Amino acid sequence: MRCPYCSNKETQVRDSRPSEDNSTIRRRRVCPGCGGRFTTFERVQLRELYVLKRTGEKVIFDRDKLMRSVQVATRKRPVEIDTLEQMVSGIVRQLENRGEIDIGTEIIGKLIMEGLRQIDEVSYVRFASVYKNFREAKDFEELLEEISDNNT
Repeated sequence: MRCPYCSNKETQVRDSRPSEDNSTIRRRRVCPGCGGRFTTFERVQLRELYVLKRTGEKVIFDRDKLMRSVQVATRKRPVEIDTLEQMVSGIVRQLENRGEIDIGTEIIGKLIMEGLRQIDEVSYVRFASVYKNFREAKDFEELLEEISDNNT
């Protein structure tokens, strides 16, 4: 692991611990060159996934990008980061278990919406408004009506 401070190629692991959901390993590292300390996270990746965008473009799946989009939807909401980590890890596992390497954005978007709906309805509406490209207030009204119908 390269040191982020001095780019030394040799760093030493000082401490390793599993995350709460046992999906990642947290490693505290130190650089013998500059003495810098930093943390890395290690995750199991079953296979390389690709996202098929609506434009036809094919890009490598980026778990961090998925996490950022979920964090934007939940900004200033009472949602714990650990809850989001578990949701994102679950989505990644579902995608890997599909057996397909190429995954459309609509599949990923639906999985995110399902997860957010269970966690926080306001975050769900925020994400849905971007994902479904809402253009007017009527779009929000229809989604909120759908939520109300499903809750009764």
